[in-house]
Amino acid sequence: MILHFSDARLIDPETGTAEPGSLTVEDGVITARDGAAPDGAAIVECRGHCLAPGIIDWGVKVGEPGERHKESYASAGRAAAAGGVTTMVIRPDTLPPVDSPESLDFVVKRSADSIVRARHMAALTKGRAGQEMVEMAFLRDAGAVAFTDGVRVVSDTRLMTRCMTYARGLGALIIGHPQEPILSRGSAATKGKFASLYGIPDVSPVAELMGLQRDLALVGMTGARYHADQITTAAALAPLRRARDAGLDVTAGISIHHLTLNEFDIGDYRTFFRFTPPLRSEDDRLAMVQAVADGEIDVIASFHTPQDEESKRLPFAEAAPGAVGLQTLLPAAMRLYHQGGLDLPLLFRAMSLNPARRLGLDAGRISAGTPADLVLFDPDAPFIMDRFRLESKSKNTPFDEARMQGRVIGTWVGGQRVFG
Repeated sequence: MILHFSDARLIDPETGTAEPGSLTVEDGVITARDGAAPDGAAIVECRGHCLAPGIIDWGVKVGEPGERHKESYASAGRAAAAGGVTTMVIRPDTLPPVDSPESLDFVVKRSADSIVRARHMAALTKGRAGQEMVEMAFLRDAGAVAFTDGVRVVSDTRLMTRCMTYARGLGALIIGHPQEPILSRGSAATKGKFASLYGIPDVSPVAELMGLQRDLALVGMTGARYHADQITTAAALAPLRRARDAGLDVTAGISIHHLTLNEFDIGDYRTFFRFTPPLRSEDDRLAMVQAVADGEIDVIASFHTPQDEESKRLPFAEAAPGAVGLQTLLPAAMRLYHQGGLDLPLLFRAMSLNPARRLGLDAGRISAGTPADLVLFDPDAPFIMDRFRLESKSKNTPFDEARMQGRVIGTWVGGQRVFG
């Protein structure tokens, strides 16, 4: 099969360009750019729309095993394809957690139900209980791309040091959740006048700063490879900058929700806006957008967290945190583009190229010789989000009924069309 994408606006995060061009794909691999269509090629008329590397969504929750009613690999794959996501990097916070080669083998086999690619992270400690390190070497040999306990902070500093020391010997990547666990326990909003007026249990942004500083100090001591899953406050940027200036192998990410929403969106206590960490002030949100523009924040992800209706139909502080995001990541990111804060190549650097590089995946690019994982989209197409039309089993999106722009026209994985 030979495909030729003609009359496209090529979004290239490697070169930082968005220019008219074409792509030729043969046997699932990009073979040429800006050339004529080969004889016998199937032509995909892009009509001037944007053609970009498929999104690599780092930190996706799938409910298998244990919570399949919230999300299956089949439903997550459909949602991903509809959102231009070609690779899901799956979290290990399942029931039970992915903390052994056997449990990793189970989810790898189950992910065959997905129509997009799936790569898997493993837990950092057994049962995500923060008491005993997993068999990291065996898990890495079985295909784990990184190690994390998710939002459960490993509070035992000695154990975290051992994990980092062992990971360094393997060259494995550790992902931390920068929060001071005692200070942030039970919180549902960011400390300030708004949270006080609404009577919501809150946490100071200093909890993120303290958690990050601890982890960075241990990285400095052990030399481990480290990624902070979500940096959401301006105060955390300075220690991150110092760590990089000192030569530490450190990267950072943020959720699309923390880039496009702020604490006031909680409004009438809608639990779809309940997140961990909580939504921040507008000043912090703007600082994070600038941090992405400056390259201080490397990765933008959806942190897709499906929750059923029963988990959300509770008082705000008691509701389960998180939102679905596989299908809404791209249109939400277009808010940043249309507001003028981030251009398209920069957005796809954070959503595709950087996660691929950090995780060692052959993806995130549109150069010759790379897999044809592609998304064709119209960044200007307006629509009103209807959560009941999402492909995910769970419908907990904060963008329900919001006016949005950016519609996926087609998604290809290894040259095979999986959406559109």
